[in-house]
Amino acid sequence: MAKKGDWVRIHRVVLDAAGRAPSVPEDTAKVPLEMWVKGELQADAEIGEEVKVITATGREENGILIEVNPHYTHSYGEFVPELIQIDKQLREILFGGDK
Repeated sequence: MAKKGDWVRIHRVVLDAAGRAPSVPEDTAKVPLEMWVKGELQADAEIGEEVKVITATGREENGILIEVNPHYTHSYGEFVPELIQIDKQLREILFGGDK
């Protein structure tokens, strides 16, 4: 259960596929316009319930509660061994000269 005041992430379909502008690309027009927002929960709730949040900028938004205490999960990808050699070469060029 999420408590009032928890930092949460919500989801809402802003515009269904049928309502998309005719000028958007074909693949975009086939899917709804969706929104994910983080904010402070305004009342106790369970995951999956419709809730209201206040965002960091003070906006009031509503949507389906999907996560409590959301965190970033992105990365810069897998390790690339060649970058070690590039780093060594660059440091030599910039700082080492003819060492």
